[in-house]
This record gives sequence, C-alpha cells and structure tokens, in this order.
Amino acid sequence: MTLLVKVGLFAGTVLTTSPVLSSLPGLVSRANAADLDALEEQIANIQAQQRALQKALASVQQQIAAHRAAVGGHHVAGHGASGTAAHHTGLQGISGVADTTDGIGLATPEPAVSHHRYAAGPDAQPVFSGARDVPEVESVIGHRAEDVISRLAENNVGPHSRESVGAQAAGALGDHGVFHMGPVTLILGGFLDASAVEENRHTATGTFNYWQDIPFKNQSRYHTDNFEGSARYSRLSLMARGNVDAHSTISGFFEMDFGAGAATTDAYESNSYSVRMRQAYLAYDNSQYNFHFLAGQAWSMLTPGRIGITPRQESLPETIESSMLAGQTWARQLQFRFVKDFLNHRLWTGLSIENSATLYNLSSFDKGGSGSACNSTSSLPDGQVYMPNCNVATVGYDGTGLTNPALFSNEIAPDVIGKIAWDPHWGHYEVEGILHFPHDRVTTPGVGGHNNTAIAGGGGGSMILPVIPHKVEVRLSGLAGYGIGRYGSVLLPDATLNASGAPSPLLSVQTTGGIVAHPTPLIDVYGFFGYQSSGRSYFSSNGSNYGYGNPGYDNRGCYIEMSSLGCTADIHSVMEATMGAWYRFFKGKYGTVQGGLQLAYSRVNAWSGNGGAPNTSLSEIFMDFRYLPFQ
Repeated sequence: MTLLVKVGLFAGTVLTTSPVLSSLPGLVSRANAADLDALEEQIANIQAQQRALQKALASVQQQIAAHRAAVGGHHVAGHGASGTAAHHTGLQGISGVADTTDGIGLATPEPAVSHHRYAAGPDAQPVFSGARDVPEVESVIGHRAEDVISRLAENNVGPHSRESVGAQAAGALGDHGVFHMGPVTLILGGFLDASAVEENRHTATGTFNYWQDIPFKNQSRYHTDNFEGSARYSRLSLMARGNVDAHSTISGFFEMDFGAGAATTDAYESNSYSVRMRQAYLAYDNSQYNFHFLAGQAWSMLTPGRIGITPRQESLPETIESSMLAGQTWARQLQFRFVKDFLNHRLWTGLSIENSATLYNLSSFDKGGSGSACNSTSSLPDGQVYMPNCNVATVGYDGTGLTNPALFSNEIAPDVIGKIAWDPHWGHYEVEGILHFPHDRVTTPGVGGHNNTAIAGGGGGSMILPVIPHKVEVRLSGLAGYGIGRYGSVLLPDATLNASGAPSPLLSVQTTGGIVAHPTPLIDVYGFFGYQSSGRSYFSSNGSNYGYGNPGYDNRGCYIEMSSLGCTADIHSVMEATMGAWYRFFKGKYGTVQGGLQLAYSRVNAWSGNGGAPNTSLSEIFMDFRYLPFQ
C-alpha cells in the first residue's frame, strides 16, 4: 500500500508541475529586463522541484527492487526484455532524466538507479555499498558487447557481433543466458556442435588438422579415404562481471570443450572425450586511466584482433575446421597482459609476458640403446640425445605428477610480446614483436656440462579492411622470425641443435589472407588462404647427417608404398586454401540453429634430400550443425 501511495504522489507532483514546465518557453519569449529576476526565481524553484522529483524516483525504484526481492527477485514469466526496456524508458521520461541540457541554467539531474536489463544486454550495472547492499543513486553503465566500461572506437570493423561462427564474443547477446546475483552479472555462452569430415587420406585427427601427419605415398593410409564425426568440440563458457566503482570493472572468463583425448577414450562405443580448459582468466578494465589488465590462460596477444587489444575479440577464421587454418598465428597460454589506450580509444599499446615452450626437432639425433654409436646400453629418456662426440644434450623432461606425460622443454624466461593497434575510422591495423629464449644443457658424462641460451624472436602484423562496413571485409596477417614456429597452426619446430649441442632457432614464416562476407543476416560466406614454412639448420659428422632439413637425408622411399628405403621428409612448407558458408535455419528467443559446409585443400612440401623433395596433399569436406542457445 505504501508503495502505491508513493507512486500516486509522485505522478501527481509531476502532473501539477508540467504546466509550469510547458509555459516556460512562452515566459522566456515575453521576458523583458524587469522580469528577469522573476524568471530566475522561477527557474530556481523548478530546479528544486526537479531534484525532489529525482529523489522521489530513486526512492520508488528502491522500493520496487525491495518488493521484487521479497517475492523472488526475478521478473515473472512472460515479462520480456523489450517490456523492461520500455518501462525503464517511461520512468526516465517522467523524471526528466533524459534531459541533460544546461543551456539556460537548468542543472544536469542526478542519474537514476536502474535495476532493468535493456534489450541489448545487461547494460545497467548498479553500484552497491553499505551493510545492506542498498543501491546508490549513481549507476554504472557497462557495454556488454566488448565487456569493458570504456567504449571502443568506431573503426567500421567492430567487435564480434555474435558467437555464431568465430565463437569469440563474450557470451550471450541480448538477455539470453544473463543472470544477476546481486552486484555480479553471470553470462553464459557456447554451443552444441555436431561436426564431421570426409577426406581423401586417413589422418585419424577428425576435424582438427595435424598437417605434419598427412601421409606420403609410402604409407598405405595415403591411398584410403576417411570419414569421421564427433560432438567433442561443443563448447561452454561462463563470464562473471562486477563493477568495482564508477570507472572500473572486474571480470572472470572460463571456456571449455571436450577436445582432449583421454587414455580411456573409446572411439568404437562410448566416444568419451575429455573436458579441456580453453580459456580461464581474470580481467580488469579502468575507463578513467584507459588501462586494462589480464591474467590467466587466454589467446596469445600475438593472435590478430578485430578492435583495440581486448580479449574475446580475436580475428580468427570462421571455419568448421577446429585447427582453423594453416599459417594462422595463435596460441592459448598463461599470460600477464598490460594494455593502455590513447586518443579516444583509437591507439592501443600492449605488453604481454607469456608462457614459453620451445618446440624442438631432435629426430635425427642418437637416443642410445641398441646400435648406438656411443656404446650406450639403454635409451636416454625423452628430452635427451647424444651428440656426435657422445656428449648429452638435454632440452627438457617428461611431465610428472598432475602434468601430461609429454616433453616439457627447458625454459629460462617467458616469451615477451609487444603490440600496437590502431583503429582509425576505417579498418583495424596491428604491428607486433616477440622475444623468445631457447635454453638447453650439454653434458660430458661423468665430467660436467654447461648451459646454452639462444636469443630468438620476430615480428609481424595484421589488418582488417572493411570494404563494405559490416558486410564485406578483407583480412591479412603475417609473422616472421626465428624460433617461433609453434605460434602457427601447423606447429612447425622452433629449433633443432647445432654441432655443439646448443639450440639452433629455425626461420619461420607464416601468413594468412581472406575475405568474409555477410550478404544477409542469415548467411556468412568466407574464403581463406594460409601458408607456413620452416627454415633448415643442419650439419654432418663422421658420415652421419643431423639437424632439420639436411640435404643428405634419405627421401628415396617417399613415393613407393611400404618401401624399405627411407623417407625422412622434413617439412619445408604447408599451404591451405579453403572456402565455406554458414546458414542460420532458425533464430529467435530460443537461440540460433545453423549449419555449415566447408571445402579445404592442403599441400605439404618437404625439404629436398637424397631422392628429391617429396610432397603430399589432403582434400576435405567439412559439415557442421550447431545450436547456440544464448545467441
């Protein structure tokens, strides 16, 4: 009853005041010098009434919030986001909150507290304080599309507008999957995925291409087709976000899928693939100082972006193929990222300290055991090899405890990555650089040894050209340097060993280009080309060949099925050309259902050796059905 009385008094006050407000322009037009004092007194009275009305509005909204909390704290079924937005707009119109002009001395009114979600998402983010968490008068407006309080500059490229294909948006769009728990907003994201591939070689990797495993003609599986399908790349994400104060927000993001293959995975019956962590990080954004911080596992800052240097806005190909594209620059790894933006959010600078993991190629070196030239009676553990002089080079050790039993390389320092991004009114442009420090130890058995550290790294950049803004865009990116092969989708090696056993970083070049079009809101069409190559580093000793890409390696058997001759075939380059499309069958409050089709052709070229430079290829047709309940 008290609530209804206050609402009635509030409405009555507004109605009795409205004649005065409506007559104000006429009074001003008829004013003369003698009436100015009277007009100023009337303006002061109106301002006082306006402040009183604003406080009354805040009190009414607080009581509405308390009443809703008492009956469950949520909107009743059938009260949609659009109705909420309309109700909120109506209250603003009554209170005059929308009028912020001060041309004739009217004071800018205090902003009202809002507990409503707009149709565009959970924009209203009240600040809470006090023992009972009572909302203050001021509210903080968060922009859900990019999940930073500070706005992003308009570059006619824009952030990802949906999670349908690239799956890089923060989570839900609109109010789908958005929940409020006091001052914290929870946003669900992800999709259910059913994808399959038909290919003319048997690679046993599903929709994830591992180009180094594409067979040459000497293997029987080169001559057999293969079909494989799975739902293992279905994805789920959760973001929690809250406002620290009027200028800053804190958020946490977690994303997972089922892309890991457990030791007990049964591809013949249960197809029980394992949950794996894709991303897990916290982010802090401050709009007063235009400062942004990220800590945790996320896409490497080397990954091309769409706007600014912001998480979940990576520029990745819209492919069904879960390995994305040969030549694509990326990694997901631990990092501590510091970003500052300038010039109204158009110029961005970033520094990221990221986990290092050198990928070595040691296949040509002696592992000991039977036939070893170093008279070893047992094989060396993973991460250790004999050099021609029988010294032992150690580049890493197999994981133990809770880590995967695979090789973890020696690392003396993290990777250091810097990036500058520029968002003019047309396009997005980036330049970047990386420093990497491969590290190993060479030991003379029974005597001692010494450590070796190499300095590697490189640079590159990317751009997005909005040929027709938000309809057709051209994407270009590239990275080149030494010891950075693992940052490409092909996973070519970072380094091998030189004659003394020290790391020898390999030259790496990777580049991608593509066109993405959105002819209608229901259709996306794309075409991409990618290329990645590795340099060679080798030596010969005592009649044996070592290193990567050695021209003395035996390649004579690469074209003969089940040949007894050799086929070392160190990869020189991989290229991929692909095209595809997505079509949205259904889209509404229930989410989006879409299907995709993709054609891809890959070609692998090996370094020349004894018997020539062999090559192989792979042709694929990808198919996908995907349900995005939060889009």
